[in-house]
Amino acid sequence: MKREVAARGVDIISLGIGDPDTPTFPHIVAALQEAAARPANHRYPDYEGLPSFRRAAAEYMRRRFGVTADPDTEIVSLIGSKEGVANLPVAFVDPGDIVLIPDPGYPVYGVGTAFNGGTAYPMPLDAASGFLPDLKAIPEDVARRAKLMWLNYPNNPTAATAPPAFFADVVAFAAKYGIIVAHDDAYAEIYYDEPPPSFLATPGAEELGIELHSLSKTYNMTGWRVAFAVGQRAIVAGLGKVKTNVDSGIFQAVQEAGIAALTGDQAPVAGMRALYRERRDLLLGALASLGLEAEPVRGTFYVWTHVPRGYTSAGLAAKFLQDIGVVVTPGSGFGPAGEGYIRFSLTVPSARLTQAVERIRTLTL
Repeated sequence: MKREVAARGVDIISLGIGDPDTPTFPHIVAALQEAAARPANHRYPDYEGLPSFRRAAAEYMRRRFGVTADPDTEIVSLIGSKEGVANLPVAFVDPGDIVLIPDPGYPVYGVGTAFNGGTAYPMPLDAASGFLPDLKAIPEDVARRAKLMWLNYPNNPTAATAPPAFFADVVAFAAKYGIIVAHDDAYAEIYYDEPPPSFLATPGAEELGIELHSLSKTYNMTGWRVAFAVGQRAIVAGLGKVKTNVDSGIFQAVQEAGIAALTGDQAPVAGMRALYRERRDLLLGALASLGLEAEPVRGTFYVWTHVPRGYTSAGLAAKFLQDIGVVVTPGSGFGPAGEGYIRFSLTVPSARLTQAVERIRTLTL
């Protein structure tokens, strides 16, 4: 459909993908340039990640969340957090196992489950519950067969965050049924009010959980493919064992740049939050003028918006594209419970977002 609209000469503005439009911070780029010139970095890297990178990750967890992790046994590097999401089921999910996944949610949670013969059991997220899954609604027989539970807060696509009390309930539930909890914390630093907590800061979580942290969104490093997993050592070891058989680790120069990101000046990160806040408020004003209700944007750089009566999510997304040349993502792409919503991304230059907003104000629904 985009190709057809573009063929008409329409200038398409995409608010559909979560890829930061601003460049990686200069001090990180400089660290890569220096590290890439060193011949020692041109060889195979450590599978688990440079010890110095894992120490930097451990220090970040301590400084940001008050979580203590042994960099030698409780942290493993990832070639982007998506790789970790896909490979964790390889380590722990057998045919017939159930994996509890959020609905709506990042599609790779279900894909990784299916690739390993597991069965994805959706945990519906709705506005009435603050987009938190209802653990009490999970049937007893399902809970007993569940091997893994995926969580993601700040949440893509709903932009919700989770309070510590919810994480405490998750720990109790997972401990009762022997479930591994995997918290995808890719948007940990994209928030607008209180900094969201780490799942691993919850008492008991360190015994049954693993958390994935990405440098992609925080430091505008989506193309660099660098992240880490931290958590209970047997879970981290299982993921690490898979990785030693399917990849050869992250280019060491990129890991050195990651160290510069994690340990360097964090003021640019706060600057990005301020920029996303400005863009969020600009877009919310335009949506309100159309009578479109958006859910509160507490984290991430997405705006989760209700579809008005008479439209499906795909139908409204098609109307945005065909009538005003603006790409949005239909909520149904994130699972059945995403029907009735569309997702806007704030990752376009502010001038382009302003253009999109002007077009949105002209739309007739």
